[in-house]
Amino acid sequence: MGTFRIEGGHQLHGEITPQGAKNEALQILCAVLLSEERITINNIPDIIDVNKLITLLEDLGVKIQKKGKGSYTFKADDINLDYLQSAKFKNDGRGLRGSIMLVGPLLARFGKGYIPKPGGDKIGRRRLDTHFEGFIKLGAKFRYNREEHFYGVEAKKLKGTYMLLDEASVTGTANIVMASVLAEGTTTIYNAACEPYLQQLCKMLNRMGAKILGIGSNLLTIEGVDQLGGTEHTMLPDMIEIGSWMGLAAMTQSELTIKNVSWEDLGQIPNVFRKLGITVERRGDDIFIPKHAKGYEIQNFIDGSILTIADAPWPGLTPDLLSIILVVATQARGEVLIHQKMFESRLFFVDKLLDMGAKIILCDPHRATVIGHDFKSTLKATTMVSPDIRAGVSLLIAALSAKGTSTIHNIEQIDRGYENIDERLRAIGAKIVRV
Repeated sequence: MGTFRIEGGHQLHGEITPQGAKNEALQILCAVLLSEERITINNIPDIIDVNKLITLLEDLGVKIQKKGKGSYTFKADDINLDYLQSAKFKNDGRGLRGSIMLVGPLLARFGKGYIPKPGGDKIGRRRLDTHFEGFIKLGAKFRYNREEHFYGVEAKKLKGTYMLLDEASVTGTANIVMASVLAEGTTTIYNAACEPYLQQLCKMLNRMGAKILGIGSNLLTIEGVDQLGGTEHTMLPDMIEIGSWMGLAAMTQSELTIKNVSWEDLGQIPNVFRKLGITVERRGDDIFIPKHAKGYEIQNFIDGSILTIADAPWPGLTPDLLSIILVVATQARGEVLIHQKMFESRLFFVDKLLDMGAKIILCDPHRATVIGHDFKSTLKATTMVSPDIRAGVSLLIAALSAKGTSTIHNIEQIDRGYENIDERLRAIGAKIVRV
């Protein structure tokens, strides 16, 4: 189990460039299975979760070549379907939440898709019903081995249909879209997720020869085609990492420039940080956060009531940023209610922040009220364990703002989502060491 040792209380300065988007990468990499032609993907983040998926694809028989940093070619012209029933796949596939998105492409192209119950963050229940209900509506037969927690779907030929999703699941929508592009006839998906990363997937599939209409809306119409070709695709910058660096700049009262953020794809993120009183300047396609020497003040609603920040499906605020926003609020001037609607265990990391001296009232598993210190007292250094990717980075931001030396264990959770985070933070002046 790896550890970060962080000497907090130092101001940072300079430029930082966000990595490629983790959540987009997991979708796009699975989509290479839909074609036997060569597909080139750029700006792939070098992180544990993505590297695990690349290894799974390689074990499946995908020919993979590294062209340069973050750039790979994939050719899925000789897939070993027997691997899907192997003990190795049942073990390796279980360690990655994103492995569920292998099922749609495999089902569409080869008529069968299997997956062990996937793992990932311990942030509450993350059901798979939306995925499999979609496959069943397309004509697949579903089976589940309870002893091995092993799922399977099979179909001779998928047939297009109308479906109303029970939730706007991003991975569920991506999986069903990838299954539908090779189905016979027309598929209509209502209540589809419309996140920028899903839009990226649909645009890539269209370049490969798919016929998808309604991209960016919650109503997708997909006319099935016989086969897909090759293409080249470049990942968006990771919006969660961009939000992380915005929060880091505010908490450490630092002046930071975040480069090449793709402003059009950030949605509510800049405005939410502005509601916390943080100055967010647009400079071309960069974000500039000035030094908040006098702190930052949380806005109230126009009727004077306490600000509530809640997550929601796109174009609402992504749930992955609520942990960071909560930490940033601990040093604000004022109060805010954080409402985590989509996962029931994601706020349980606040006990670590309470140990550091933060003023937080955990109302229930979904809501926490934060009373900011206004930098009149700093957080105290402590020893912590990272429970998941986003909470881990939130605790890291807290440690970088705290006086003294903090220790964070189980940093593999952070490495799952953030590329070389210690090296990149040292480059802007952070005192962080990987032990």
